[in-house]
Amino acid sequence: MNLLRLLSSVTLLLLSHCMMPGQDSSTHLVADYLFSGGLIYDGDGSEPFYADVAVKEDRIIFVGDAAKSGVKAQELIDVTGLMVAPGFIDMHSHAELDEDYGRDALPFLYQGITTVLIGMDGGGTSDLIELYTRFSKNGIGVNVLSFVGHNAARRLVMGMDNRKPDDREMNAMKNFVQKGLVEGALGLSSGLFYYPGFYAETEEVIALNRVAAEYDGIYDTHDRDLGATYKGIGYLNSIKEAIRIGEEAGTPVLFSHFNAQGAHNYGRAREGAKLIEDARSRGVQVWAAQHVYTATQSNLRSYTIPGWAAAGGQEAMVARFNHPDIVKLLDVQTMEMLAIRGGAEKLLFGDPRPALNGKTLAQVSEDWGLPVPATVRKILSEANAVVMNLDLYDIDNTRYLARKPWMMTCTDGRTPKEGQKVVHPRVYGSFSRKIAQFVLDENLISMPFAIRSMTGLAADFLGLPDRGYLRKGMKADIAILDQEKIRDRATYQQPHQYSDGTVHVLVNGKFAIRDSKHTGQLSGRPLLRGGAEYGGSK
Repeated sequence: MNLLRLLSSVTLLLLSHCMMPGQDSSTHLVADYLFSGGLIYDGDGSEPFYADVAVKEDRIIFVGDAAKSGVKAQELIDVTGLMVAPGFIDMHSHAELDEDYGRDALPFLYQGITTVLIGMDGGGTSDLIELYTRFSKNGIGVNVLSFVGHNAARRLVMGMDNRKPDDREMNAMKNFVQKGLVEGALGLSSGLFYYPGFYAETEEVIALNRVAAEYDGIYDTHDRDLGATYKGIGYLNSIKEAIRIGEEAGTPVLFSHFNAQGAHNYGRAREGAKLIEDARSRGVQVWAAQHVYTATQSNLRSYTIPGWAAAGGQEAMVARFNHPDIVKLLDVQTMEMLAIRGGAEKLLFGDPRPALNGKTLAQVSEDWGLPVPATVRKILSEANAVVMNLDLYDIDNTRYLARKPWMMTCTDGRTPKEGQKVVHPRVYGSFSRKIAQFVLDENLISMPFAIRSMTGLAADFLGLPDRGYLRKGMKADIAILDQEKIRDRATYQQPHQYSDGTVHVLVNGKFAIRDSKHTGQLSGRPLLRGGAEYGGSK
């Protein structure tokens, strides 16, 4: 346990004793809400138990037999027959909390999610105070923590150049990362699959991650090659690289949406998991998160244009599109890249442009009367496009990984913009789907195990001292669910459907969802590394 997490644990212990000075103090408690008769999953993976839960302001002040202990409340809420769990923590999110259309975070709340991580895939800002000030001023529906991004640093300092940084550029990127850490970022995130992170050598990322290590930060990665990268380093080598970056820098490692991509990697999850477990056995803190869909979501450029052709940015890329000799090469290489991903019929557009949204790349190519590579270049000449890659993940790989004690849960979901008829359903259903499919339908994992992967396990890894568990003294982030009704409703064809089974959700002691309806409350808070609230605790 590092010093920051030890101090956080001591702080929580002192807080608990301060709030609950003696066993008999419960007889004097007057709570705001008393939830009675629910089945408690407290987040530690143990068997559930029946108890009452009392909330006052933004804290849980009692868990137990309220009548026996004399606990009173302003409002009694009967949750008999329902599950009561800590609010879920989304370990890899693209929640658009800074936008009007995403501020309420409804797709997340309706799954029971009360805390999200942003700044993923190397995209996190170093201007965290500026971002958090806006969140505090405008209100947000869920709590949020952020990473500072390697891609963001490299893009600012070097643009889209495909080369090593010089000493001045390296120092500038270190300063970018340090600023984010000083302002409270969780650590460094990378997206080595994406440009310009793709152009960085391993040693560059290690050097930047050493900055994160100085602040007890975490290294989170969309690693370089999940197995479906054109002329990439390979599925296993990519895992080894990510572990090395954390091990040599001295940080924990978090694999975003960990899995193996491509039909050629079906059944290979065990090989990747063994690398993680070997690292853990020698003392490296390596963890991962998953969603349980078989489709990915990314962008058309990364899936269809080789790195050399994208170097230098949009203008340079489009200039290459207009060169006849380069076009001949791209005609071949684009099709080679698509073959790895199952062909043009497996790329489904979630882009808001009406000519694209809801169609496959093969359909757009047919509509426009153009070969597939020419269609790709025409789209990208205007702007990059959001696409899903269908059937890229093996569900049996995903099942295997779901049973691992180091596997947490994520949506990898981006709040949809208005006009996006088709988006990836994971933003609406990831957590509900994991429970419905792997717990209720398949009995693959137990309910306590699944809930822990969404709550206590995540809080422990992140060093959040007062979230992730349903215990006195903890923040009142609570998800109350009807097990008989838990179901993801979002599909690839009709994604804009909230999950069923979520009855009540409290964020910092206030109802965000009550009786399965949004209250309009924006009670989420920006959180700093270590769990403190930005601007101070209330």
